[in-house]
Order: sequence, then C-alpha cells, then structure tokens
Amino acid sequence: METMSTTQPLIPGNYYHIYNKGVNGINLFYSPGNYEYFLRKYDEHIDPIADTFAWCLLGNHFHLLVRIKEAEEVVGGENLIGFGNLLGLEGREKEASYSLWVSKRFSNLFNAYAKALNRQQGRQGTLFERPFRRKLVDSERYFRQLVVYIHSNPVHHGFTDSYKDYPWSSYGTIVSAKPTRLQRNQVLGWFDGRGNFVDTHRQIIDFDFINHLIIE
Repeated sequence: METMSTTQPLIPGNYYHIYNKGVNGINLFYSPGNYEYFLRKYDEHIDPIADTFAWCLLGNHFHLLVRIKEAEEVVGGENLIGFGNLLGLEGREKEASYSLWVSKRFSNLFNAYAKALNRQQGRQGTLFERPFRRKLVDSERYFRQLVVYIHSNPVHHGFTDSYKDYPWSSYGTIVSAKPTRLQRNQVLGWFDGRGNFVDTHRQIIDFDFINHLIIE
C-alpha cells in the first residue's frame, strides 16, 4: 500500500507532496550555488507544468507542495519537449500520457541537476533515489499543516534554530511582497491572511494529523 501511495501517477488538477533525497542519504547540496542552480532548473523544468505552493531544500533531501496543471493550462506547451505527443489523444489515454510526461519532467530536473553536481564533485552514478515519492493532498486543512511541516523541516533536521532565517525554503517568499512564481496568494488564503500564516507557524503543531502525507 505504501509503495502505491508514493509512486502513484501525477494526475492533472491534483495536489501532491513530492519528496526526494540523495541515494543512500548522500548530500544533494554542498554550497549556496548548488541550491541556486537546483532552483533555476526547477523553474525551467517544473514551473511550466505545476503550480508550487511550498518548498524546502535541505542537505540531502527536499520537499515540495505542488498542483499539477491540466494540459490546457501549460502555456507554450507546443514548445515543451514531448508535449506534442499528446495531440490527438482524448480521455483516459490523454490523461495517462500526460501523467507520464509530467513525471518525465521531474526526472529531467533530477537528471540535469545530477549531471551538473557529479561534474562539480568529480563523482559518477546515481544521485537521487528512484522513483521520487509523492502523496496526494486532498484537504485544505491538510494543506495548512503540510505547509507548516515543510517550513519546519530545517529545524527538525538541525539545519537552523529558526525556520524564519533558513534561506532555502518558501517561508520568506510567502511573508514578503517580492514578485514570485510561487502561489503566494492562495497559500495566504488557506491561512486567512499573512498574520495568521505567521502565527500558525509559531504554534506547536501535531503533525500526527498529517502522518499519511509525510515522507521522510
């Protein structure tokens, strides 16, 4: 049952907690430049096909909360590699092909990043675990708890004493007013505004409530 939940197809219109880590727990990020490069590649490969609501990158793993766009929402899709293969398909056949194509976009991200990091670190072989894991998120209350969980991860794993100061998560972007591709307004809507978003992060949360959505 666990295997099915963490390798299920990425269905358009659905929200997912997506997680991946270095194979055998090895590091994915060694310097600020590594984090920045991953985020640039994320914008290139994933932003066209998914809305992002929360994220956090840590030494050997990362967490994402995304919504997979419908095929019709993919702007400039005709210019994206493989998208043209969906032309002429309908119904379940189209959905299945699109889901495979979306998963391939994530694989392309991981492969592009792994190639660059391996070259930088003078290593060879697999960098990320396969397949990457994902769990369906289907409740607004779960969304709120999962956003807090993702932003709390750096404290949980001992990277920092304060989630607010950690530079490689979406928390700072959500509380700021800077332009962003992140779905800031929808996230703040889940929390009934920025003030409640900040207050909720300060509270002690019982993550057992979303244990079925947590991947470590």
